[in-house]
Amino acid sequence: MSHPLDRAVWNALTTRLSPFTTPDSDTLAVRIAPEVGVFLAAADGSPASVARLGALARCHPGAGLVEAEGSPMAAVLPEAVPVARRIALVQMMATTLTPGGRDLPFETLTEADAPAMLALATLTKPGPFRSKTRNLGPFIGVKRDGELIAMAGRRLRVDGFTELSGVCTHPDHRGQGLAAALSRAVAGEILATGDSVFLHAFDGHDATIAFYRSLGFEIRARMTYTVLAD
Repeated sequence: MSHPLDRAVWNALTTRLSPFTTPDSDTLAVRIAPEVGVFLAAADGSPASVARLGALARCHPGAGLVEAEGSPMAAVLPEAVPVARRIALVQMMATTLTPGGRDLPFETLTEADAPAMLALATLTKPGPFRSKTRNLGPFIGVKRDGELIAMAGRRLRVDGFTELSGVCTHPDHRGQGLAAALSRAVAGEILATGDSVFLHAFDGHDATIAFYRSLGFEIRARMTYTVLAD
């Protein structure tokens, strides 16, 4: 039996994140609302599911699929939609955090912070971030002189698991431990609910993987992120 996180996108969008899917999503394939994110997934590799996957991909361009590396579902792609690129990811998980960390004044970000959040994510590229990705949160952030300089939040939610995501720091403020402090704060809140916390990082980005290991995360699986052409 596969692990729930092997198909985190499908399992999230058909359960805890179903309110964020497009109205034309159904039991064969689902697409998160484009203003919220990029994720797309099929129920299985049946012809009916593949056809529905293709219809959603064409109707809502710019989608991406995340499946376990080497799994049959990693080969399930929508018809008549070109693949822009395939990116290797590692999926990391933690059930407890390492001791340590620092106290850091942060605040819960609100609708008023939406433009600054999008600008920071666009600058730093922590992963797909759209105008309403913040609605998957809550997100927390650090501001200096009224400027948002670092943030972190939540994204996918599968029963028993919540994803840490959107971790980023403005280049002018790196090296101050902001990402670590915010990651610990979000992960700690997730663990306090009884969920395990997981995340995705680019495979081969050794410094990033080492950073998350220092917080208590370990690699659970390797994933393939398939980016579809617009």
